[in-house]
Amino acid sequence: MNDLSVVDRLHGIAVGAALGDAFGMPLEFKPAVQIQKIIRTLTPGRLPVGTFTDDTEMALALAESLQAVHPLNGTDLAQRFLDWYRRGPDDIGNQTRSILDSIHRLKDWEKAAAESLRFRPDSAGNGSVMRCWPAAIAWWNCPPQLIADSALQSRVTHPHAECVSGSVFVNVWIAGLIQGKTKQQAFEQALSDVEMPPGLRLAVEQAPSLRREALANSGWVRHTLQTAAWAVLTTSSFAEAVIQAANLGNDADTGAAVTGAVAGAAYGLGAIPADWRAQLHGEWPVRSGKTWFEADLIALTDRLAQIQS
Repeated sequence: MNDLSVVDRLHGIAVGAALGDAFGMPLEFKPAVQIQKIIRTLTPGRLPVGTFTDDTEMALALAESLQAVHPLNGTDLAQRFLDWYRRGPDDIGNQTRSILDSIHRLKDWEKAAAESLRFRPDSAGNGSVMRCWPAAIAWWNCPPQLIADSALQSRVTHPHAECVSGSVFVNVWIAGLIQGKTKQQAFEQALSDVEMPPGLRLAVEQAPSLRREALANSGWVRHTLQTAAWAVLTTSSFAEAVIQAANLGNDADTGAAVTGAVAGAAYGLGAIPADWRAQLHGEWPVRSGKTWFEADLIALTDRLAQIQS
């Protein structure tokens, strides 16, 4: 594979994740769209059309932490998440809110993570898989660091074993795609290489064969990975993968954001519809008045990709 193809895939990850987020935003917390009424264009919702949400905002915080300190430092990342939280984002997951409150109270992310596991041992939300893609861009060609930083970024807010291994799985799958493997090859390689709790592994393995009606697409990490695996592996274009994921409703923006990151790696930036890319935007940092567009995400990708060099 030539360098241009790698660059196109890297750009596709960031833009694809943010667009999946924006596409799913108006469908979040709603029932699945009936198959004959599927929405195929970016639409407005609680935010203007094309606006990315907390899924992308937290990924940008991770990206900035990776650039500042690499390999990733959990304390630096926790502080950036806290800074984001204090700015009053429009949306924040319940588990993320709870653990950031604990980090603020305890002044130590590791103590907060341990407390979360002790008092909420079954809490396995999708808040870390939705934002993990910057680690894949930074470390796609360095498997040990890819695994370490994908896991660490999860443990800061989502220490449950399924959240940690789910984040690693997504990024190992993405890395395989960047390296030129087919969607199926990269998926199977990730299943082989990544240690996962049995329940999560079974859920992911079964995903491509599930009927649409069986996909809950909830905030549970298992359901988000099922959505992404099903949407990417049963379609043949970036747009169709994101459309199918988002139209499952419920946690639509997160399911579509993870799908968009993987599909962006599979198909590259050039395969993402130009009209979608033109409408993509969001404020970063939150409440700063600075609007990010596609070009800003591409520039960010290039900075992350230089970490390995």
